[in-house]
Amino acid sequence: MKLVAATPDDCALLAQMNKQLINDEGSDNPMNVAELTVRMQGFLRGSYCAWFVVDDMEQVIGYALVDMASIPYYVRHFFIAVPFRRRGMGRMAFALLRGQLDYQPLELDVLMSNPTGLAFWQALGLHPRSMRLRTIVSHNTLK
Repeated sequence: MKLVAATPDDCALLAQMNKQLINDEGSDNPMNVAELTVRMQGFLRGSYCAWFVVDDMEQVIGYALVDMASIPYYVRHFFIAVPFRRRGMGRMAFALLRGQLDYQPLELDVLMSNPTGLAFWQALGLHPRSMRLRTIVSHNTLK
């Protein structure tokens, strides 16, 4: 397994995987793949770097998107495709990412709607640091 740096030309593929990630984690992000492609282009023009996770058969099985300007580095996306999960590949990919980032401290968010993701990160030794709360857009919410 290896990491391969993504380029702006790869944004459509990154966006497709991002859409799968959004669905898998139960996110309320309504963006479609075309909108996610444009957003990904903005990330890569800015302070973000992306890497594809490539297996030994040279197949792209996931990706990571990291804000390199954030201190500590902020892992915005980490995705392994469903057929490759529960086989240790996420653990190996994260170890490769840590090495790519010179083992610097990392932060990431896990949605409350994603208990499987939370369990994955905790199994890798990450610990909760804070809880971000959000209001629900409604006329019946706090006044």
